[in-house]
Amino acid sequence: MEAVIVVDMLVDFVRGKLATGREAAVIEPLRRLLSVARAAKSPVVYVGDAHLSHDFELRVWGEHAMRGSDGARIVAELAPERDDYLLEKRSYSAFFETGLDSLLRSREVDTVVLTGLHTHICIRHSAADAFFRGYRIVVPIDCVAAFTEAEQGSGLEYLHRIYGAELITGADMAQRLGSGC
Repeated sequence: MEAVIVVDMLVDFVRGKLATGREAAVIEPLRRLLSVARAAKSPVVYVGDAHLSHDFELRVWGEHAMRGSDGARIVAELAPERDDYLLEKRSYSAFFETGLDSLLRSREVDTVVLTGLHTHICIRHSAADAFFRGYRIVVPIDCVAAFTEAEQGSGLEYLHRIYGAELITGADMAQRLGSGC
C-alpha cells in the first residue's frame, strides 16, 4: 500500500521566510494527487516543521515555522481533511522522532510517495530514512520543489541514484492510485 507524505507545505515555506517562488507550482499537482489518494483510501500524512526556540536547525535557517505560529500552518490550498494524519517534525526528516514509521507500519504501508519541500533537503533526508526502514520510494517530480532549478535537478538525481526512488509525475501517480495498482 502507498501512503502520500506531504512535507513542509507550510506558510513559512510557501509564502514566508523560506519561500523562493518556486513552491507555488507544486500546489495544484499535489492537490490533484491528494484528492485521488483520499478516494483510493491511501493514507495521507502531513509532516511539517514545528520548531521550538532551542532547535539546532534554527542556527542554519533562522526562526521559521515556529510551533503554534501562523508560519507553521499548512497552506490553505492543501488543507488536511478529516481522515488525514498530521505530524510535527523538528529536523529535516519526516521520520526522525515523529512516529511516522509506526503509523505507516500500522497501516501496512510499503511505499512512501514523498511530496512537498524541499527536494534537496527535507525530501532527501526523509527518503534516506524511508530507504533505511525498507520502504519503496516514489517521488512525483511536479509535487516537490527545491530553492533553485539546479538543486531540484541534483536532488531528484540523488534520490533516484542513491535510494532507487521512482521519479514520475503526480498525474501518473494519481493514475496508479486510482486504478488500484
